[in-house]
Amino acid sequence: MSYEKIFEYDLDITGVTDYGADMEALFTGRESVPLQGAQFDVTLAGPVKGRVTGAMRGIDYLRVRPDGRRELELRGAIETDDGSRIAFLAVGVGSAREGEPMVDLAVKIDLLTAAAAYSWVNAKSAWGSGDADLTANKIHVDVYLH
Repeated sequence: MSYEKIFEYDLDITGVTDYGADMEALFTGRESVPLQGAQFDVTLAGPVKGRVTGAMRGIDYLRVRPDGRRELELRGAIETDDGSRIAFLAVGVGSAREGEPMVDLAVKIDLLTAAAAYSWVNAKSAWGSGDADLTANKIHVDVYLH
């Protein structure tokens, strides 16, 4: 099997909508995850670099289960430097590193566009791995086409 790195993205967390739980308190261990779990809508924005180059904006509909598992569903759009748009959906998990403010990320990514120059992104799912630095509010993911 071969994988081709098609791009990477570096996103800043630009806002958080909570639903009764404090995300920072949960992620720093000051509070426990409620029995019913927690949800946060995390807005993100930042550059995309590689075979696809431009900027992404989106919302991660983050769920934290009572057992601590972090389920990710990032929906957004990449606007390429040449003005095309690519719909972006990433679904996966985040695993907190013990004793560090870091979360390792693993996601399946679906891309969709009608822009002819980027039609190749429609053919296959992509896979991403990276991390989230909770102290800097930054996310980095490398994206590979399989």
